[in-house]
This record gives sequence, structure tokens and C-alpha cells, in this order.
Amino acid sequence: MANLYLNETLADTRAGELIELSGPEAKHVSAVSRAKIGDDLLVGNGRGLFAWGVIETLEGGRVGIRVSAVRTDEPETPGLVLVQALAKGDRDEMAIQAATELGVSRIIPWAASRSVSRWEGAKKEKGRARWETIVREASKQSIRSFVPPVEEMVTTAQLATLAAASRVLLLEPTATDRLADVTPANGEKPASDILLVVGPEGGISPAELETLTAAGARAVRLGNTVLRTSSAGPAALAVLNVALSRW
Repeated sequence: MANLYLNETLADTRAGELIELSGPEAKHVSAVSRAKIGDDLLVGNGRGLFAWGVIETLEGGRVGIRVSAVRTDEPETPGLVLVQALAKGDRDEMAIQAATELGVSRIIPWAASRSVSRWEGAKKEKGRARWETIVREASKQSIRSFVPPVEEMVTTAQLATLAAASRVLLLEPTATDRLADVTPANGEKPASDILLVVGPEGGISPAELETLTAAGARAVRLGNTVLRTSSAGPAALAVLNVALSRW
């Protein structure tokens, strides 16, 4: 399968049209992939559109591709959303990278009470931009037609508000219910997105569990072991992908 390159400005195209890559994507085509005129290329816009074509021009930091085939995907329903608590080191970054490869629909950073890492002031936008870069590259690597958006960081109070409109599952090792026993299609909000909430290294605090469950969230566990914050979300996504017959 061809490597995926992104042109987010690409809104619509059809076979026979000439589309273009520029900037870092064009540089990657020539300097890293060492592609040449006549090579096949796959271009997406990160919003469901794939365009296959052949390189026709390669000059001046721009790559021209003659489109041979087009495919437009629809987003999957329900969407699987990862609410990832900020974590020290690169553990939260590892989580969102793997989650992207496993088909997550959206990613929401969470400032949990036990998060060692803090996004404050200018660091808030810098941290979010860093996550967006990781998600974009992971989407290209896994040939995804949709690049999951990284939303604004939420507090626990804001997360509780989300629980009123969506199905929220708290990944909690001490929970009685297993994630494998949760049927994604049942419950009070069957058509809504499913939010998977992952705590930081120290886990979700008792006060946060009380607040979120009171708002309608449900605590579930992943087996009898305790997973790291970097692996819990991706593992839960894998379970739900099977339950939803996506794998």
C-alpha cells in the first residue's frame, strides 16, 4: 500500500484532475520517500477523502498528482473517544499515538487531579499542538481517512457535563463490571459517542470517580491486571472494536 500524504485543503476531486502537495508534505515526497515522476501516490484530506494518483510534476517544492481513483468514507458510528489524562514523560503521547492507529474518533486531554504533567498558560496550546502533530503522523502511518481532532483540555467538572450527553466509561481497575461485558449498543444513549476515560499514573481519584459516576459515567475494568496509562486506552479501544464488529 502506498504511503499516505495529507492535503487538508483538498475539498473535492475526481478522476483525471490534477491535485497538489506543497510544503513539508511535498518535501517528504522528494527528500524522504525519494519519489519520482510516474510513481503512485495516495493523498487524503483527513476528513474522509482518499485520492490515488500518479506523480506528474515534481519541482519547486510542489508535487502534482494526476488523480486516477477517489474514495470518500463516512465516519463510524458510534464514535470512540479517548479522554486521556495528562501524564508524565511521554506516556500520554504513547497512548494517543496507539489510540489513533486503533481507530479513535476524537481525543480529549484531561487535567485530572493526580496528573503530574500540567498544561498551564502558554503550555496549554503548546501541549495540544504537540498532540495534534502526533495524531496527524499516526493517522498517516496507519492510512486513516479521518484524522482524529484533539479537542480543548477539560477539567473534571467539564467531563461530568459531557457524561450527561454521551456514554462515559471510566477505566478503573477496582470496578466490578468488566469492559468486555458492556454491550456498546445498549444503555440510555445508544447512538451517542462512547467516551473512554483513562486516568494518570496514580489513577482516577475517589472524588473524581464519585463526581463522574454521579453524572452518569460507568466504571469498568480491563481484566484482573492494572495497565499503564499509556496502554489502558488502546486496550479498551481494541475490545470495543471487536464488540462493534469493526475488526
